[in-house]
Amino acid sequence: MKKVILLVAIFIATGITAQSKYQQNMQKAFSLWQQQKVTEASLLFERIANATPNNWIPAYYVANTEIINAFTIKDETLLDSKLKKAQQFLNVAESISKNNPEIIILQALLHTAYIAFDGSKYGMTLAGKVTQLYHKALKIAPNNPRVVLANAEWNIESAKYFKQPITPFCKDVKHAIKLSKKEKITTLFYPKFQLQRAEAILKKCNN
Repeated sequence: MKKVILLVAIFIATGITAQSKYQQNMQKAFSLWQQQKVTEASLLFERIANATPNNWIPAYYVANTEIINAFTIKDETLLDSKLKKAQQFLNVAESISKNNPEIIILQALLHTAYIAFDGSKYGMTLAGKVTQLYHKALKIAPNNPRVVLANAEWNIESAKYFKQPITPFCKDVKHAIKLSKKEKITTLFYPKFQLQRAEAILKKCNN
């Protein structure tokens, strides 16, 4: 009986250590990202993703760091390299968590990075896909504030590009902010609503 108790205690302790290591590494990766050390953050998220093959969240953040950074890149070869890496990890995340709205809208953002780089080259082939992805995500999770906000921003930027009024989509930004205040996230490191970004988008509506 003592051996059984000892084995259980070892198992629990090992589990706690593993979880603690995951938490520490994820927090370190977020800290690196916050310090604008994007490459280091992405590589650390990648190592965590490889160490936790049944967890979609680290793979999601590998893709996220690469996609966000892609919007600052001026060289097309480098842009393509980063977004291909992002796509690889988005595929990993999607294989673990099917029809996940967080992954779907990140896929839409990846396409948007290409469009933002060269609208005349990528807009015709990718703009329709972006719209379809947002419609899919909204159908799955109509009350997800990140989905509502991402779709609203896409619609606002599209309206601006075509010199159309953006006002009709501003209500969706306000709706996303309201939804975010009701949301309760219990999963560790689950994507959070970016209130500052929402407020910045809303400012465009008031100008």
